[in-house]
Amino acid sequence: MSASDHHDHHEGGHTRRHALECMIWAGTGILWTVSGGVPRSLSLLDRAEAAEAGATGFTFLQISDSHIGFDKAANPHAIDTLQEAIGKVRGLPVRPAFMIHTGDITHLSKPGEFDDAARIIGSAGLDVHYVPGEHDVIDEANGKAYLDRYGRGARGAGWYSLDQNGVHFIGLVNVVNLRAGGLGILGADQLAWLADDLKGVSASTPIVVFAHIPLWTVSAEWGWGTDDGAQVLALLRRFGSVTVLNGHIHQIMQKVEGNVTFHTARSTAFPQPVPGTAPSPGPLVVPPGELRNLLGVTNVSVTRGQERLAIVDTTLAGH
Repeated sequence: MSASDHHDHHEGGHTRRHALECMIWAGTGILWTVSGGVPRSLSLLDRAEAAEAGATGFTFLQISDSHIGFDKAANPHAIDTLQEAIGKVRGLPVRPAFMIHTGDITHLSKPGEFDDAARIIGSAGLDVHYVPGEHDVIDEANGKAYLDRYGRGARGAGWYSLDQNGVHFIGLVNVVNLRAGGLGILGADQLAWLADDLKGVSASTPIVVFAHIPLWTVSAEWGWGTDDGAQVLALLRRFGSVTVLNGHIHQIMQKVEGNVTFHTARSTAFPQPVPGTAPSPGPLVVPPGELRNLLGVTNVSVTRGQERLAIVDTTLAGH
């Protein structure tokens, strides 16, 4: 959506407001965010914006779906595009507080793939908080390779929470025991843990939830959603500011519903089609010159006194 598209949201000098929720697809590095039902564009995080965020809050990064080990036509060099993404992270004008990875670190859960990912991501010099994607738990031991590396201190299949600068972060796992093409699932044990985790958290505390598969249904036919995600949202209803970050669908999609902002990130490996434009999900082959316009990283700024977090996506092409 361009600036002229944004202008088209005004009719007769009045802004067209969207009731209850707004869903926006974006194919470039500019993300449209919504406040009070009114969309506005955010520029890429420049030095002035970064300095402001550093003075009044903090920033953190999201990367997702690096699929180390993938070498098919959609991107025969997924390891190289992850290296490019981490290069962009190292070049940011203000150092982020940490980074989260929302799953599919690897493509086949092989030890060498985990090793390569750890080496490249570690070169950013940041603390990294992980949740698994379905491709990270397909080893013969049903996810032991992932848990051995990233599950220290976590519960169950790898869920956990942490606090940073007054924000409560919750890493959820919705990729275990998936049916082929089925929706993600959290399960009763994880939901019970989440309810207990939130008991002592003030309603005024900003909440950031991150998981691999979206917690809301993007496409039921493609399994792009979480079967019991509504139970999570019910537990989060009392909080004034909730941001839910996901991967899995390899493209930007944002939705704002009440107090909750949902945002899915691009992959660093390959794009997937928009639902309805292809018979099924999967790696999308695009002309080589277009690939880096569809891969990227997400920068999130937390500013004290502002209800919504500012989310800015940057492509590997730099847009």
